[in-house]
Amino acid sequence: MFAGQGQQCKSEGKLKMFNYVCLNPIAQIGLDVLDENYRKVEDVKDAQAALVRSASMHDMELPDSLDVVARAGAGVNNIPLDQCAEQGIVVFNTPGANANGVKELVLAGMLMASRDINGGINWVVDEKENAELAKLTETQKKAYAGCEIAGKKLGVIGLGAIGIRVANAATHLDMEVYGYDPYISVNAAWNLSRNVKHVRNVEDIYRECDYISIHVPLLDTTRKMINEEVIAMMKPTAVILNFARDLLVDEEAVVAALAQGRLKRYISDFPNNTTAGKEGCIVIPHLGASTEESEDNCAVMAAQEIRNYLENGNIRNSVNFPNCDMGECTTEGRVAVLHKNSKGVIGKFTSIFGECDINIANMTNKSKGDYAYSMFDLDTPMTEEAVEKMKAMKGVMKVRIVK
Repeated sequence: MFAGQGQQCKSEGKLKMFNYVCLNPIAQIGLDVLDENYRKVEDVKDAQAALVRSASMHDMELPDSLDVVARAGAGVNNIPLDQCAEQGIVVFNTPGANANGVKELVLAGMLMASRDINGGINWVVDEKENAELAKLTETQKKAYAGCEIAGKKLGVIGLGAIGIRVANAATHLDMEVYGYDPYISVNAAWNLSRNVKHVRNVEDIYRECDYISIHVPLLDTTRKMINEEVIAMMKPTAVILNFARDLLVDEEAVVAALAQGRLKRYISDFPNNTTAGKEGCIVIPHLGASTEESEDNCAVMAAQEIRNYLENGNIRNSVNFPNCDMGECTTEGRVAVLHKNSKGVIGKFTSIFGECDINIANMTNKSKGDYAYSMFDLDTPMTEEAVEKMKAMKGVMKVRIVK
């Protein structure tokens, strides 16, 4: 729960109200976080906040009134991040909220790849009218028996919220687990089981592991990271598990390798015509984060992010602006400025406060790439004169009076 949650947000002695729009159905438990100070509207043009899951926003006209977009999930490919940044719209996602649901499906994928569970079930269905089914089972089951995963090597590429859970869980299944992530956070490192072996060269995973599970974001540097060259390093008995993004894998190369016996299985949570029904492919209809619990967790987290930003100005889990948190405002005023990350900007802001006879009680400035975010707690309320002067500055996208 964020600082100030559950308290009424006031501006000049009046209750401040916010409008929000849902671009997809959002779990009610999340909407319940948005209290009586929030009103649901049907058109994004009337909203300060938007909640979204999979709906594409790339062709939408985003109004100047829109301050925040919260994606109830991890991926944000459906949101025009640069356009939002240029308009001063903070975009949040909900990392880790669906991690357990995805982790469980990855484990299921490993079991389906090792034991040919699907093949065995389909055989039983095909023979359901056969009076000798029970007797036939004893001879036929050997075709679907497969192998156990205990003692096998699992390589986890990407040790974020999901990758860590997969790695840790696999150690309890008596697997030999290797983890690779050159950008692992301090918090993630603390949460990683000491039984997971840290690998400095991802090629060691490709060459040594029986199961390879990918958990990295889709970037220009990771697009088709699993390609023909990488597959050539793997064991012919290797299994690739892709529950992150389909475009991380050159699936045409994977299908060819499976047909030629150079791979054992490809497990994907992203159905398409390249892999559906192909030999060696087990394709799941994007069920990873579709559990009721995951959807509830994502909805609650997204709503909390919206409240913390609109009511306090705090940013956590933004994908286009830096994280920034000053807690609950206890001074007379707070103003937040979304601007380009350029030299001398803070000095210009403070000069404007001085010109307008406004004293700064506290301040912070954070940057992320080309964009930056500044918050100022003030001993006197922010004035319209100061707001207009800031808005007129080059590189300033939006100025918000939080309090």
